[in-house]
Amino acid sequence: MKMDTTSTLPQTSRRGFLKSSAGGALMLSFALPLASKRALAQSVSNTFAPSAWLRITPDNRVTVLCGSSEMGQGVLTAIPMMVAEELDADWALVGVEQAPADTAFNNPLFGMQGTGGSTTVRAHWTPLRQAGAAAREMLVAAAAQAWKVDAAALRTERGHVIGPGGKKLSYGALVESAAQQAVPASPKLKDSKDFKILGKPTRRLDSAAKVNGSAQFGIDTHLDGLLVAVMARAPVAGAKVKSSDEAAARAVKGVQHVIALDNGVAVLAKGFWAAKKGRAALNVQWDLGAGLGADLSTDKVSAMLSDAAGKASAVAVDSGNLKDAAANSAQQLSASYEVPYLAHACMEPLNCTAWVRDGAATVWVGTQGQGPTQQIVAKIAGVPTDKVQVNTTLLGGGFGRRFAHDFTISATLLSKLSGHPVKLIYEREDDMAAGFYRPASVVKFEGALDDKGRVSLLRADIGSPSIMAGSGFMKLPESGVDAMAVEGLADHHYDIANQRIAYGQAEPGPQVWFWRSVGHSQNAFFLESFVDELAHAAKADPLQFRLQMLSKQPRLRGVLELAAAKAGWGKPAPKGIFRGIAVAESFGSYVAEVAEISIAKDGTPKVHRVVAAVDCGMTVNPLTIVHQIESAICYGLSAALYGKITHKDGRVEQSNFHDYPVVRMSEMPKVEVHIVPSKEAPGGIGEPGTPPLAPALTNAIFAATGVRVRKLPIDTTALKRV
Repeated sequence: MKMDTTSTLPQTSRRGFLKSSAGGALMLSFALPLASKRALAQSVSNTFAPSAWLRITPDNRVTVLCGSSEMGQGVLTAIPMMVAEELDADWALVGVEQAPADTAFNNPLFGMQGTGGSTTVRAHWTPLRQAGAAAREMLVAAAAQAWKVDAAALRTERGHVIGPGGKKLSYGALVESAAQQAVPASPKLKDSKDFKILGKPTRRLDSAAKVNGSAQFGIDTHLDGLLVAVMARAPVAGAKVKSSDEAAARAVKGVQHVIALDNGVAVLAKGFWAAKKGRAALNVQWDLGAGLGADLSTDKVSAMLSDAAGKASAVAVDSGNLKDAAANSAQQLSASYEVPYLAHACMEPLNCTAWVRDGAATVWVGTQGQGPTQQIVAKIAGVPTDKVQVNTTLLGGGFGRRFAHDFTISATLLSKLSGHPVKLIYEREDDMAAGFYRPASVVKFEGALDDKGRVSLLRADIGSPSIMAGSGFMKLPESGVDAMAVEGLADHHYDIANQRIAYGQAEPGPQVWFWRSVGHSQNAFFLESFVDELAHAAKADPLQFRLQMLSKQPRLRGVLELAAAKAGWGKPAPKGIFRGIAVAESFGSYVAEVAEISIAKDGTPKVHRVVAAVDCGMTVNPLTIVHQIESAICYGLSAALYGKITHKDGRVEQSNFHDYPVVRMSEMPKVEVHIVPSKEAPGGIGEPGTPPLAPALTNAIFAATGVRVRKLPIDTTALKRV
């Protein structure tokens, strides 16, 4: 596979069709959706349509350009698989290249070039297959013309058009004549039963480069004359530099510049270690300002969120009659749940290399948002957008964090001000102490059961900061409801007649941001835990209790029943082992998980096994699905057991993995992933495995101890046996 993240491709505008290239290649690009009756461009054009690109060369090789970012979720393999399936390409001759930043590669669900929300396959499932199918029909038309036969008499197989008597022509031999064919307005797509590539376990195209070390991550970028920058960054929003010793920093060997920015002071040096030593020599003293920022504490955050939940007035759901349901209920329950701020803790430190010169700007960055990056860099550098080249490198973990642009903005500014190419690196401590967090959140539940043990009432009042309000590119709607704060609660699928779901905004100060599965990450824990409470109050089996409320939801029922069956739910567990179950729909996919745990005498839970069932619609690569569910379970387990960002005297208390631990290999449970066969449209897979994990775990803890965990991370002292 060619992994060239620094090569330049023609920067083009929308809706072009590349007929040929100087190398004799057939280059195809199709609109989203494919425009009908489009004429071919007569020569290589500087325009192309908003879609994935397909290139076929005379040596019969197929190259697909991927506009999405590869951060471990497998898009550099999934994107080519979708094109190659409809093209009937020889998979052994299919390669992939990272696309440039261009509106042609906009994510159809976002309206911009960006990767997140588990959307890559969902967004491109139809248009990429159309691109492959249209190319195949053009190749067939070219062969029919050469053989002077009806195209209907021909078929394709593994990169060849096959004609009467078994004669064949390779796609590579047909590229020149295929380029003369009209673009099909409505290319015929395969029936899924005829798939030869899609749905089959497939090794990833980027694995070899990662194993042999040739894969380029952002931090691998090197240029002649490069300066490495680190920053002393403001510990809280709005903090100002009270004093710093710039002379001491400049005295460090290798330090070239000390530059003050609005959000801190940067030290630029000939190497990371010199820059780090220079920053230490700065000895920056901060003025945290007056008000909440200066004395922010975790206790104050909790109090603010609890108060916001108690006053929640932005109503997302209001159905039925809660007053009458409460009056006629046989039993009522109430409970409060809470989760903390969480860091993304990407394995590769955040970094960006920028070079602003000669009226243009180039960046090398692991970003989840190439489109916004191009526009932001243009504004910061003071150059036209078409003079900004974004080289998207591999991402050493994203989880939503690399959709922010703070590190790209600062790198661009530093290059512009210094006149050098600059690689800005955030140490983990930098990102964890002054970064972007999953919102802390509090929910206050009220529920009721009727005389038959059925849920007759559900009320949930949520207090949390708003991602929408703080994003810089979204606004809260007039209703005041942040969709991401209530997702997974306001749109849950349980059949409950009387409901009220409301949101109360509170802004303690820290920047909040998208985190793997966003609002679902906390709201599935809240809802699935409280549903479990209701099940036990009704003296009902937690699985059957859920199934009874999901009579109109076959896909949720399907994953619940499959996970339960594979885990042996209802059968005696081994001695000392206890089970919990949870289910959630997010990003168009349905996942149920059963956690099997034991509790040590000191209260420490050990997760022995997690059985997951996933219905993500039609599949591209089953291996990727398994890997992503495993990854999501690990991520969710780390958060449930350990994850928290806390504040004291205005500062974050965590700094690195020693005080923000993640699950180690010895703690990782056995994970079983079972995929439900489906003919439904594809759902996302990068995030849906995370939401059910925490409630499955804590519901198992209740089964083991009788202690209901309502606050994460889990307080093991409450589980300690006397």
